[in-house]
Amino acid sequence: MDDFDLKLENTKAQMRKGVLELCVLSIIAKEEAYPSDIINKLKDSRLIVVEGTIYPLLNRLKDANLLDYNWKESKSGPPRKYYQITQKGGDFLENLRETWQDLIDAVQHSQNSQNS
Repeated sequence: MDDFDLKLENTKAQMRKGVLELCVLSIIAKEEAYPSDIINKLKDSRLIVVEGTIYPLLNRLKDANLLDYNWKESKSGPPRKYYQITQKGGDFLENLRETWQDLIDAVQHSQNSQNS
């Protein structure tokens, strides 16, 4: 792998990391979720995430009062922690979505102006 490929992979990773909060909050906003379910939904969307990434993110979002959790009994082991979005988290998510749309619009505008 040459320098170009390394830089491209690094840039792609940074872009995915930048939208991870938005994606995780969007998943949890639809319904409460267990971390492995969140990881699977992210993988389905081609955002590859590992447990070592998702748990610290969930803890940061919880500490910021954007998420809460409750324990549910499991059929296959100890109780599991399920996350749900808080009111503050819903407001934060709405702002993230607006910002994301603004970024999409800005990128499309810059691409359109290049083609003119």
